[in-house]
Amino acid sequence: MSGYQDKIKEVALRLLKDGSVDMVIGFRKGTLPMMNEPCFIRRPEDVHQLVWDSNCGINLANYLTDRKEKIAVVAKGCDSRNIVTHIIENKIKRENLHIIGVPCQGMVDKRRIISEFGDTLLDVADDGENLKIKIHGSEKSLKKTDVLQSNCAACIHRNPVLFDELAGELVPEQAGVDRYAEVNRVEAMSPQEKWQYFEDLLSPCIRCYACRNACPLCYCPTCFVDESRPQWVGKSQDPIDIRTFHFLRAYHCAGRCTDCGACERACPVGIKVRQFTSKLNKDAFEMFGWEAGMTLDERPPLDTYKPNDPNDFIK
Repeated sequence: MSGYQDKIKEVALRLLKDGSVDMVIGFRKGTLPMMNEPCFIRRPEDVHQLVWDSNCGINLANYLTDRKEKIAVVAKGCDSRNIVTHIIENKIKRENLHIIGVPCQGMVDKRRIISEFGDTLLDVADDGENLKIKIHGSEKSLKKTDVLQSNCAACIHRNPVLFDELAGELVPEQAGVDRYAEVNRVEAMSPQEKWQYFEDLLSPCIRCYACRNACPLCYCPTCFVDESRPQWVGKSQDPIDIRTFHFLRAYHCAGRCTDCGACERACPVGIKVRQFTSKLNKDAFEMFGWEAGMTLDERPPLDTYKPNDPNDFIK
């Protein structure tokens, strides 16, 4: 991890010094353990703030939308796929980007660690394979692969698909991973079981829209939940309004989601928001052989038409 960090700083310093970019978007240490935050570096003397470890789970593509500057951005595999979608959907120009690709071996699930150590947690250090947990009075070690975010544990695209230079050597991609195991489990339920499952899943929702705000795909000028003429969904905590928000937001991401996990990571009440988008990712792959953000040369399946598109939905 320190090798990645040193390389990111080296590239950022060079690009800012020679004027190749106006800013570098990366990460710096947050004020709490495991809470690295996005930062915008515009001066060479500020490059020392940049960090990289397994707490850089926020998708930085979220900060590129409609920007006109020359930007260098740090991008792991899922970030780079969202950047591809940004370019395809004309939200950023490729020539305005310098992509510093970071081969990724997964981000840790901070909730799992906090739930175990709680208020005793002082610091978390990452040596690449293990986490050194510093708590009041002692230190403990955890194997990083045991506490990865669920999307990272099932990720098969850890290497950036689009980059100008790399912060390190490409890593082996995971093989034999069942990315849709949880989707298959829900699909196998009876209608009554599915209804109860999603009722329980969404019951904690407080309508804070953190999932929407963290998602790099949610860049409509006015979100449907904020429309008043016409009003598509109410503002209340009524279960129908809550369901409508989550289902419609998921469908807006259909064929575009890279399973970066930003929505789940941002949720303050721990809702497994990926349950919706993972199902649509599975459908897009099975029906169209499509995975979002893998190429600049092909448009998403819901953005185009082919004569051989499946039409089993027509009765």
